[in-house]
Amino acid sequence: MKQYDIDATLINYIEEKIIPRYRFFDKAHQEDHVRSVIDRAMGMSAYYEVNHNMLYAAAAYHDVGLCEGREEHHLVSGRMIRVDSRLREWFSDDEIEVIAEAAEDHRASATGEPRSIYGRIVAEADRLIIPEKVLRRTVQFGLSHYPELPKEGHWERTVEHLHEKYAEGGYLRLWIPESDNARNLAALRDIIRDKSLLRKYFDSIYAEETV
Repeated sequence: MKQYDIDATLINYIEEKIIPRYRFFDKAHQEDHVRSVIDRAMGMSAYYEVNHNMLYAAAAYHDVGLCEGREEHHLVSGRMIRVDSRLREWFSDDEIEVIAEAAEDHRASATGEPRSIYGRIVAEADRLIIPEKVLRRTVQFGLSHYPELPKEGHWERTVEHLHEKYAEGGYLRLWIPESDNARNLAALRDIIRDKSLLRKYFDSIYAEETV
């Protein structure tokens, strides 16, 4: 993170107190997830005038609200940022509010546009649209949150979720043109349209995840 001129003491705090919280979340939101979101967010920052400390914090905290469930996790993340007194060692009240809003605005199902460039970058960084990874995370989420479902139930849930979020007309919106997400989304949509191909991916992933 030093290449982005992030305060070393902030990095130490995030590494020791924030990132370890992700160990307790579902498979799709473990430490590797938050680290990849941080890396992608910082990479996108090269195209914009941003405070790297603020962007780093927003990306690191974006999913910590999962500790209270998924439905309103983005709002819980924002609340947790606002009440974390340690952040005042590095940020003003106004900066903390921007960081909290970025976490609140990252959710893909949000109906409005993120309120700042920080929110747009974190939202885009959270959308790792690599087709096979999207498919795997969808199956992993279903297995973690709906363990009672039989295989066909997970298949139906997977198809429904992919159409609702990623297919043409889905609620996913992209915000940063410099990211690779648009090209990868087109490839994912090709798979979603081909139901037999999608089923092959599902069967393979399901078998691997339920060994």
